[in-house]
Amino acid sequence: MIKVGIVGGTGYTGVELLRLLSQHPKVELAAITSRAEAGTAVADMFPSLRGRVDLSFTDPAQAPLKDCHVVFFATPNGVAMQQAGALLEAGVRVIDLAADFRIQDVAVWEKWYGMTHAAPELVAEAVYGLPEINRERIKSARLVANPGCYPTAVQLGFLPLIEAGCVDVDALIADAKSGVSGAGRKAETHILFAEASDNFKAYAVPGHRHWPEIRQGLTLLAGKPVGLTFVPHLTPMIRGIHATLYARITREEDFQALFEQRFASEPFVDVLPPKSHPDTRSVRAANVCRIAVHRPQEGNTLVILSVIDNLVKGAAGQAIQNMNLMFGFEECLGLSQLPVLP
Repeated sequence: MIKVGIVGGTGYTGVELLRLLSQHPKVELAAITSRAEAGTAVADMFPSLRGRVDLSFTDPAQAPLKDCHVVFFATPNGVAMQQAGALLEAGVRVIDLAADFRIQDVAVWEKWYGMTHAAPELVAEAVYGLPEINRERIKSARLVANPGCYPTAVQLGFLPLIEAGCVDVDALIADAKSGVSGAGRKAETHILFAEASDNFKAYAVPGHRHWPEIRQGLTLLAGKPVGLTFVPHLTPMIRGIHATLYARITREEDFQALFEQRFASEPFVDVLPPKSHPDTRSVRAANVCRIAVHRPQEGNTLVILSVIDNLVKGAAGQAIQNMNLMFGFEECLGLSQLPVLP
C-alpha cells in the first residue's frame, strides 16, 4: 500500500485521478490540495465520489505531501516546477500531468509556455511517461512528465511506422480533434455550451503548445528531425480525442501486421482489424488507445486513426499506469474499467 497525494484536485484531471485512484487496491489517498476549496469535503464538490473519497481539500501549505510515496500534480502549467524539487529531496516521487518537464530543451519550453522555467536542473532527469516507449526508464524514475493528450494519440499512431523507417518523416501530418474537457474546468467563452455545442472549428493552427512535444518524441524515434504539421480542432463533445494521421510510404510493408506486432504486448493499445473506424465513445472513460490502419485507394499515403479518452489515457489513467510501473505493481492494476457506452 502506498500513500498518494494530489496537488490540484478540483479540475477534470484531478477528479479523474480521484475516481481511478479510489478504486486502486494498492493506494491510500492521503492528501488532496486546493487553495480555493480548502476545508470543503471532496464528496460535496464531486458527489460521484460519495462513499469512496472521505477527504477534504487541504491548503497546499498544510498538506502532508512529504509523507506520501508519490504526488501527482494535476495543476496548470508552471506549478509543478515550483514544488517538485522539495518533494524529490524528501524522497517523494512525482508525476506531473502538466507540461513543466515534458520538453527537454528548456529554451523551447520557455518560448512556447511564455515563462521562465523554475527548475531547469530537473528537466534532464524527468522521464517522459509514455510507457509504450519508455517503460523501463519509468520504472526507476523519481520524476515523470506525463504526456499531453494530443501527443499520446499522435505518437502512438505514428510509432510503428517511424520505428520501422518505412514512411517519409519530413512530411507527417496530424489532424486531431478534442472534446471540450481538454480545455480544463474553467469558464472561458469558447467552451461555453452555447459556443461549443453544434459547432466545429480548428484552433491554434499557427502553433499549438503540443506541437514541440509531439515533434520531440517523433524526432527521438526517427533519430533525426521530423517535419510535422499538427492541426487541432474543438468538437462539441465532452471527452475524447480522434487523431487522423497521414504518412507517405517510402518502403512497402504489411502495415497491418506491423502495427499488430508492435503493440501485441501492450495492454492499453488495441489495433483494430482492417477497414475499421474507431470512434471516441469506444474508449470513453477507459485507459486505452484504439488504432486502425488504412491505405486509401491503395495509394502511397497511409492514414492512421487513433482514438483515446483525453482524461484517461491522455491524462489521469496514463499517470496511474506510470505509477504502477514506478512502484512495481502490475501495470494494469486499477485500470481495468471498461469504456462507458453510450
